Amino acid sequence: MSDVPSARRPAGELESEVLAALWSARQPMTPQDVQTALGGDLARTTIATILARLHDKGTVERTRAGRAYAYTPTVQDTAGLAARRMHTELGREADRSTVLARFVSDLSAEDEQLLRALLGDGSDVGVEAEVDGTAGAAGAGGRPGPVSGPRPTGGPGSAGAP
Repeated sequence: MSDVPSARRPAGELESEVLAALWSARQPMTPQDVQTALGGDLARTTIATILARLHDKGTVERTRAGRAYAYTPTVQDTAGLAARRMHTELGREADRSTVLARFVSDLSAEDEQLLRALLGDGSDVGVEAEVDGTAGAAGAGGRPGPVSGPRPTGGPGSAGAP
């Protein structure tokens, strides 16, 4: 084994950098545009490969721009990217209710309260305020606290909803 440190980047780092360039551009970009935006340290073919992989994942869409493609993100930010990943994982399982039940059972009280507000349990705090973080985490808008009692276990027939 060598003592020379690896030059490999952490998994997903290049994809994140490419997406950041696309988000900041606010217009479709070719691989060459992305390469320029990232400082030109990466080969255009590397950028093209990353963009093709992001396209395969549905994270970007592409249109013809001469002989190349121009890419546009299908998610607006890192939160949208995380949500897309969560949807992808949920879609991989046949028993969605169990997956959701297990996910919900591990939420903190604050996250449970936020989820309830986002699902529209009668709260007077809008989704935008919750997503932007402008509403307080606990007791905002007069919402009741987390429901006491057993949480879903993900067993057969579990609804999985809070």
